[in-house]
Amino acid sequence: MSDDIRELAQRKLNFFQTLKAVLWGFFGVRKGKGYQQDISQLNPVHLIIAAILATVLFVVGLVLIAQWFVGQAVS
Repeated sequence: MSDDIRELAQRKLNFFQTLKAVLWGFFGVRKGKGYQQDISQLNPVHLIIAAILATVLFVVGLVLIAQWFVGQAVS
């Protein structure tokens, strides 16, 4: 099993391409052909890091927007 993980971690797709695939996943508009290409090239370690990073940024963005709206309503 660890040999499979090592093999997957050697994939050449860079982190920014992985981040792009994760962001398309957030929107839910990825086509089947692009999805299959990403799956065959993505590095799982990069995928996990990019997904966590995108999720944290999304949540922080929502919190900041909510605080801004609440601040505008009080003023």
